[in-house]
Parts: sequence; structure tokens; C-alpha cells
Amino acid sequence: MALPLTLDGKAALVTGGSRGIGAETVRLLREAGACVAFSYRKARAQAEALVAECGGKSAAGEALCVAIEQELSSAADGRALVQSAVAAMGRLDILVANHGVWESEDVPIATMAEAQWRRTLAVNLDAVFGLVQAAVGQMLGQSEAAAQGVGRETRTSAGQEAGARNARGHIVLISSTAGQRGEAYHADYAVTKGALISLTKSLSSELAPKGIRVNCVAPGWVATDMSKATLADPATGPKIAAAIPVGRVATPREIAGPIVFLCTPLAGFISGEVLNVNGGAVLMG
Repeated sequence: MALPLTLDGKAALVTGGSRGIGAETVRLLREAGACVAFSYRKARAQAEALVAECGGKSAAGEALCVAIEQELSSAADGRALVQSAVAAMGRLDILVANHGVWESEDVPIATMAEAQWRRTLAVNLDAVFGLVQAAVGQMLGQSEAAAQGVGRETRTSAGQEAGARNARGHIVLISSTAGQRGEAYHADYAVTKGALISLTKSLSSELAPKGIRVNCVAPGWVATDMSKATLADPATGPKIAAAIPVGRVATPREIAGPIVFLCTPLAGFISGEVLNVNGGAVLMG
């Protein structure tokens, strides 16, 4: 008997969705039946290819996958992106805040430029604040009937429908192992990822009673464009892999899977959780 993880009738927004973890999350959300909008900044070719791969528009003209070019370095940018996504899809049920910056070059705190510090906080935190603020307003403003996808074809089971009735929306923030144990020479990045963990707990306490589930996924090392240079280094790469009990870094799809699961009715009783997906490298209770 198949176990469906279906998101039919749901509309999702994924930031930083043109490559890596974001792109795999877009693919899995579409496979689960959701309509998906995703943001990109420079990777136009990859974004357009992903839209084509994921269906673009239905025969009836419904937006199934939409790419939105959007800078994300301020709260205003985050709010603007949500507005564009809602304009394209008509609603918003899922927000995955996946975008972020990480400088691959080691920078001691004694010499870190204030511009780097400010830039990292602006992208990794300020934009997330704007995204969450606008997304929560949209989710709370949607009628209960619309939130349950009434009028759209679904393939949910009775149990999943019960879970869906209890959740008006899902927010997944992407943190990192760096947010839990710190990261030498990358204090700017680590502090933002630690803040997202705190934000997850705060938002869960506030929003769970209102039907919005807020959770966090904290990946370890993942084979993406962001980490490519570091992982390819003949001295550093093997050390990183050796420190992971599983013996290797993750693929983007191995991170996207848990993200999508947290947005399904099967995760309807999970709120305020930090889900570590790091091959056993960091064990946090």
C-alpha cells in the first residue's frame, strides 16, 4: 500500500530555489502536487530550466511553477517576494526560507570587515523577517475553506485531511550545524543560523495556536555550489567527510526530503522542532 505525501491544492514559496537544496525542494514539492514559486538572484538560466522541468503552467493556465527574480537583502525585499508569489499563485500555504550567504574564505573575527558582517545579517536574517511577516499575514488572512483546498481535486487520506484541518500554513526555516556549535572564522554566518533556530522556537510558540506550524531544518555539509570549492580542496574535503559518521556529505535531495515532509499533514503535530540532517555529525537533543 503506497503512502502518499501529498500537497495537492497547496501553494509554496521557496527562496533561493534555482540551485542546490532549493531546487531539489522545488522539485519535490511539485512531485507532491503543490504549486511552487521560487526566487533567484542571478541564475536566470537555471531558474528557467527548472520552471520548464516542473511544468510551468497547466493547460488551464494555472501557475504550477514560477520563478521570481528578487534580491533578498532587506525585510522589504522579503515582503515584496511574498507579494509577487501570491500574485502569481493566488494564495500561500508553505514558506521555505532557504536562501543565504556564506563566505567560503576563512575570516578571523579580528579582521572581518563590518560590510561582510552587515551583508550576512541582512541576507540571512533581515530578509527572513520580511518573508515571515508577510507570509504569516497572508496565511492568517486566507479563509478556512481556502486553506483546506476546498474546490480542488485532492488525493489525501482521511488522516491527512484531519491533519490539514489543523494547519493553516507551514513555515520551514533552513539553519545549519553552524547555528548549533558555531563555526570558527565564519562567525557572521553562524550567528545568523543560530538566530534562525531561536526564531523557529519563538514563532512556534506564537503561531502554533493559530494553526501555522513553524519548524527548522539544520543541514550539515551538503554538495552544493556554495560549498563546492571547500569540498573540492584536497586537504579540507577529506577531513570534512571523515568527521561525518555517515562518511560523506549530503546530496541536496537528502535535505529537501525532510523539508517537504515537514510541510505535509503527516507532520501536523510537529512544531518548533529543529530537525538535524547532518549524517550524525552534530547530535542535539
